[in-house]
Formats: sequence, structure tokens, C-alpha cells
Amino acid sequence: MAVPLIQQLRVGAYIMKQRLTGNDRYPLVLMLEPLFRCNLACPGCGKIDYPDEILNRRLSVAECIEAVEESGAPIVSIPGGEPLIHKEMPEIVAELVKRKRFVYLCTNALLLAKKIDEYKPSKYLTFSIHLDGLEEEHDRAVDQKGVFKRAVKAIELARDRGFRVNVNCTLFNNAKADEVAEFMDFARDLGVEGVTISPGYAYERAPDQAHFLSRRQTKELFRDVFRRGKGRKWRFSQSSLFLDFLAGNQTYECTPWSNPTRNVFGWQRPCYLVNEGYAPSFKALMEETAWEQYGTGNYEKCANCMVHCGYEGTAVADTVANPLKALKVALQGVSTEGEMAPELDFSKQRPAVYAFEDFVEEALKESGKGKPAKAGSPSEAAE
Repeated sequence: MAVPLIQQLRVGAYIMKQRLTGNDRYPLVLMLEPLFRCNLACPGCGKIDYPDEILNRRLSVAECIEAVEESGAPIVSIPGGEPLIHKEMPEIVAELVKRKRFVYLCTNALLLAKKIDEYKPSKYLTFSIHLDGLEEEHDRAVDQKGVFKRAVKAIELARDRGFRVNVNCTLFNNAKADEVAEFMDFARDLGVEGVTISPGYAYERAPDQAHFLSRRQTKELFRDVFRRGKGRKWRFSQSSLFLDFLAGNQTYECTPWSNPTRNVFGWQRPCYLVNEGYAPSFKALMEETAWEQYGTGNYEKCANCMVHCGYEGTAVADTVANPLKALKVALQGVSTEGEMAPELDFSKQRPAVYAFEDFVEEALKESGKGKPAKAGSPSEAAE
């Protein structure tokens, strides 16, 4: 696992404190989403399909700091949209680093060369750069040629400047194990700290609905990938037990509260991937959300989800509770043969509710704009 020792120790101490105080529901990673605007329009993304009035909104520095302090999470992931578009992002990052939060700034890297002088290398800051495979696959995933080459140059620049650099990679059902293995070799040789890898989630608003993986497909794909990875010294920025889960060797339930989301609407219920309303505060999110109604086996929208923002928190908690089990997987590698762990029961899951348009309309009314005639473009080449 390619996570620095200081981060492992800080997060481990935080989890032990929660356990000792009897707190079963606590945040591990805050998903801080300060804007939805992006300079790409990836067909598998469900985060950018908003009217211009929403795309033009930003969380302020003060709002970001308040969210981090309110949640208390030791790790802050800043996705989007494209965070580097946010003009106050350097100040936001500096304030979070000052508070010794481990910040993962998620970016497609198109603006990184231009913006990099606004940031300082720190053990608390990681540029998490989006690459969904090698050149042909990544450029197809983002629906724009040349993005892969620009991202790789940005990775090399940040790496050479002394920044922590991570790659985040999303796999869909057109992924081939041999090509994923080749990509993992490339990432290893590129010298990044590690790769955060995950199956894509079927956002209901994503333009492309044909290429999301089922749970069985996810498990089979990752077994095929890990089988090819034996002895190749790949580095993942994830727990060994989460990787074991991806390969079908652990039966985990989702812990959506471990990765709460704060965005321009408020505290999103129930998680980063599923949008079913907003809480006015972190306290309200934790205490008033009907958590038992969500997660795989409980809700149709969650049926095929095996994404890290839902299950990494579960795996990390299991690691702390059963360190020898986690160590065995870390040392021996993920099992790629034999029977898979039992699947969760889907017989009682409730049907999906689709209320996205209602939330957007309500947000627009609250801002005094009313419902727009048409949605704006999700693309923005620069600031």
C-alpha cells in the first residue's frame, strides 16, 4: 500500500479514538466538492449536468474550512468538477494543510502546469490525477484527444517539483485485464506514489449508461487484473482489504457516512455517488439520514456499487479490527482463485427514486433564478 507511514499512523490513531469512544459512524474522508464546473465533459460523469446558475457556484474558503472542521475527517478529497478552475483553491489547500489535513486534490491536470506555482509541496498535499488507462483508452474516456499526454506531462512536472502525486483510475465494462495491467506497469514506472483504482458508478445523469460494471463483472475483472499483477510491484493508494473486496474475497456492507460530501448545495444525502437531498449541517447529515435505507442490498441505485468512497471506509475499519487478516493479504497478495465470498441479499432492496430534477429546481428557486429554459454547457476551457 503506497500510503506514507505518517498518514497511516494519524488515520489509525483517529479510528482507534472513535472505537474507544464507542462511535460507530464517523467520517474518514471528507469529499469536499467546491464546484461542479469542469473543462471536460466525460460521458461517464454524472457530476456536471447542471444549469449554468449551478455550475457558476463556488464554495468560499470559509465554507470549505468550516466543512472540514465540522466533520473532523483526517483526510480531505477535493473533487469536482475541476478544482483547479476555482480561483481560491490555492488558499483553500494552504488552510487545510495548515490544519494538518491530508489533502487529495483531484484534477484532470489540464491546468496544472499553469497553476503549479500557486502550491507548495507538503506531506499533507497530494495531486490525485485522473487517468483512466493508457493514451487511447483515457482520451476515449474523457472524449478528447491529447488529454493523456498533457496529464502525463503534468504528473512528471509535479513529481519533479517534489509534490506527492497519485493517479486515480476508473474502470468500465470495456476494460481489458491485459491493458489494465499494462497501465499499472506504466504508472509504476512513471514514479507516482500509487494508484487509486475503482469500478465506475452508474450515475443516473451520466450520458453513457452502457459501460458500467455489474458486481460480478467487477469481481471477475479485478481477479483477472490482480492475477496478472503477481510480482510486478504495483503500488495502490488503497487498503489491502479493499482490493481484496474488489476481487470478491470480502463481503462488505457500504458505510456511506465514512465519506460524507459537502458541495455547493449543502451536505449531500446519502453519499458522493447518490444524490437524494441535502442536510443543512454535518450533524444533521449524520443524525437525521435514514442510513439503513441505503447501500447494496437496501437500495436499487446501490445494487452494483463497489466504489472506494462507499467501501474503503468499511475495509479500513476491518483492517484496524483485524490487522492480521489485512497483513496476510498485503504480504501474500489478493487471492484470485477459488470461491468468492457470499454476496449480499438483494431480495429486500427498495426501488430507486429519481428526484434529481426536483433538487435542482428547488435550488434555483431558492437563489431567486427560477427554472431555466435550458441547461448550460458543462465545459469551460479556463477560468
